[in-house]
Amino acid sequence: MVAFPVPEGVGRTALGMARVRAEESGRPDRLFDDPYAQAFVAAAGDALPGGAVGGSEDPMAAVVHAAVVRTRYFDDFLMDACASGCRQVVVLAAGLDTRAFRLPWPAGVSLFEADLPAVLAFKEQVLTGAGAVPRCHRVTVPADLRDDWRPRLITAGFRPAEPAAWLIEGLLIYLTVDQATALLETVTELSAADSRLACERSGRRQRPPEAAMPRLAPFTEMWKGGLGPALPRWLAGHGWQVRVDDRDRIADAYGRPSPIASDGGYLTSVRTA
Repeated sequence: MVAFPVPEGVGRTALGMARVRAEESGRPDRLFDDPYAQAFVAAAGDALPGGAVGGSEDPMAAVVHAAVVRTRYFDDFLMDACASGCRQVVVLAAGLDTRAFRLPWPAGVSLFEADLPAVLAFKEQVLTGAGAVPRCHRVTVPADLRDDWRPRLITAGFRPAEPAAWLIEGLLIYLTVDQATALLETVTELSAADSRLACERSGRRQRPPEAAMPRLAPFTEMWKGGLGPALPRWLAGHGWQVRVDDRDRIADAYGRPSPIASDGGYLTSVRTA
């Protein structure tokens, strides 16, 4: 595939995650299969950040491992949410996510992908070139999630009176406290009873291996922290029933133990009010 010009809005994180998904999809013991990830890797060309990860001794292996386990965990979350009756799925900061194309969605699901216009345009170009066909009703929502994106989502067909599954993957840490709070307030206001939400839970001690920090600098220098460890308490105080899962325990359950111990994890919630 010929490399496409990568717009400035397509961040290093999105491209790096595409590479992680492509490499994981090639493993015989893969936790998921993303048949379109390699198309993004090829299209990005020289814009792709970093280099390939080596064996378990590579300090980046722990970072990649966390991204792989996170992807599978959120795949399972979305399938469980749909099995519980959600027929609306909203992926915020969707990046180069291809769940609309690779997961076995039940009939009647509408999946909304919200992200910057440049990101969605690049993504559409690559997926069209790869002949990708969505497995649900897919709607893109060009929007800056730091602004008031609610009208764009509703105009795109989102129905606030019906339950929805919200996925906020890899986003909150890039927002300030005020930005993260505003985004979660909007999600809460748009969530009918029995809606679901999933995102990462920040660990108090967790940080990437020191040897990996130089390669991670382009990512970590943009971190603003979001709500940090206060996130579960915020959600619980705003009508969400919160569950927290430890990443290492989930990794063990998937048969892919963590190379280093962490206290990070995942947070899922059900809207009760």
